[in-house]
Amino acid sequence: MNASARIRFLFAERENLITVFKALKPEIQKRCATRSSSSLSMENMSLVLEIEAKDTVALRAASNAYLRWIDSLVNVLHVLEKTSGSSNHGKYLV
Repeated sequence: MNASARIRFLFAERENLITVFKALKPEIQKRCATRSSSSLSMENMSLVLEIEAKDTVALRAASNAYLRWIDSLVNVLHVLEKTSGSSNHGKYLV
């Protein structure tokens, strides 16, 4: 059985999109899992994560890992925004 997912994350600021993309790039390039593979791309203002897995268990594990990483990165960007005194609240759509 093959399983796949395509997840799109919309960003309001291109700079933040690029930051998250660059942070995840090493995780995509080194393939640690044998039961799944992933790719990451930027389309307009979206980060697109594609995962292919041998089964739904592997798909769920890979999806959860990437979702946690992306959530952590976005949270760090929020904290940095707050501490820098920027008034651009709400510029992250993910």
